[in-house]
Amino acid sequence: MAVIAAAAPAVVAAPTLDQLSAFVHDELCRLDHLDPAQTPLRKTPLVRRGKTCGLVFHVEGPRLLRTSAVWSADEARVIVYDSTGKRVREVRLSESPAVEA
Repeated sequence: MAVIAAAAPAVVAAPTLDQLSAFVHDELCRLDHLDPAQTPLRKTPLVRRGKTCGLVFHVEGPRLLRTSAVWSADEARVIVYDSTGKRVREVRLSESPAVEA
C-alpha cells in the first residue's frame, strides 16, 4: 500500500494587515466562487490570555454559506476552512503583520 504525503503548505508574504486581509479575502471568495466586490470580509480578533494572538476571517455568501480562515500570528500561518468546517488549505507566512492590541 502506497502512502501519499500531504502537500507542503504554500508560503506567502503579507507584511501588513491590509495585505493579509486582501489575500484571505481572495482565497475565501475563490473557494466558493464568490465575487469579492459583492462579498464583505469580516474579522474577529482571537484573544489568548488577554492578548490578541490572531484573527478569524469569514465571508458569507448565498444560502447561509460561510467560509472562514484563522490567522495565528504566533505560528505565522493561515488555515482556511470551507463552509462545512473542513480544513482545506494551510498557508505559511514568510512575512506577517504585527498583532495590534
